[in-house]
Amino acid sequence: MPLVGKGDELDLSLALQNLISAPVLFFCLGIAAAMVRSDLVVPEAVAKALSLYLMLAIGFKGGVAATEYGLGADLLILIGAAALLSFVIPFISFGLLNATTRLARVDAAAIAAHYGSISIVTFIAATTAIEAAGISYPGVMVAAAAAMEVPAIAAALLLARKRGADPGTHAGHAGEAPWREVMVNGSVVLLVGAFIVGGLTGKQGYEDVAPFISDPFKGVLCLFLLDMGLVAGRELRRIGKTLTPALLIFGLYMPPIGGVLGALTGAAIGLDTGGVALLSVLGASASYIAVPAAMRLALPEAKPSLYLTLSLAVTFPFNLTLGIPGYIALAQWLT
Repeated sequence: MPLVGKGDELDLSLALQNLISAPVLFFCLGIAAAMVRSDLVVPEAVAKALSLYLMLAIGFKGGVAATEYGLGADLLILIGAAALLSFVIPFISFGLLNATTRLARVDAAAIAAHYGSISIVTFIAATTAIEAAGISYPGVMVAAAAAMEVPAIAAALLLARKRGADPGTHAGHAGEAPWREVMVNGSVVLLVGAFIVGGLTGKQGYEDVAPFISDPFKGVLCLFLLDMGLVAGRELRRIGKTLTPALLIFGLYMPPIGGVLGALTGAAIGLDTGGVALLSVLGASASYIAVPAAMRLALPEAKPSLYLTLSLAVTFPFNLTLGIPGYIALAQWLT
């Protein structure tokens, strides 16, 4: 355990380092451009290509690292703990939303699903920040990320079905289509598939594609976060019409709650500092890709203007700028 003075100095340095890093600054540039209504735009096809690249790279590197880490009981424990965390957080989110807002049950359940699931971009940004801080982390953490999509959606469906009304309203979709939507979602398939490919090819496979997987990574991340900033900025312009003060505050205090739960879970199963930090980030992040797609099928009456704006325009910027340094500092303190 570091001395308090040194720990505080390290935490401040890490926070500043993350805030003035190129990826975060490009994200801020995107927000600023959208707020002043600039015509700056990243074509949709390019944005999708950037997203595909990032998920391929992080999945492949995770699979390669997993071969060195060992695919045994430790991996199963990690996946089980991550899935449990993803299932529990929506119930906490739902309870807090019920206590502080007047949302319809279906809207509260849909929002809760987003906070139990994960943001792969936040995860990728966190790995970059951790590496910049000189901290190592187990590559199998990408397996934990992949395990945290489905349980959150299952929890939301349970919460939404506990109504006074007949749950058959969306039973036709909730039993089959949402599960298929999640399992075959491009981000999930690519992330898990690249992880498997990396695990099968190992270190030699990584060396063969390193000029493509490793060198351009940070530059691609900068361009992708510029686009995410543009999207978030456009949502922020409409924030007064969609989010009440109670919901806005929820989007800021729920991430640290999930982050603390993730960090405690990681420490309990014996992860190292980098692993605890990443599980904390996964617990704190909110989905804006796989879960919105599933919610449109499972809970079509839920309002996307609420759950998407909250996760993308409030929680995502908070985690990217202030949250990640805090979760890393918490992991250092716990370990």
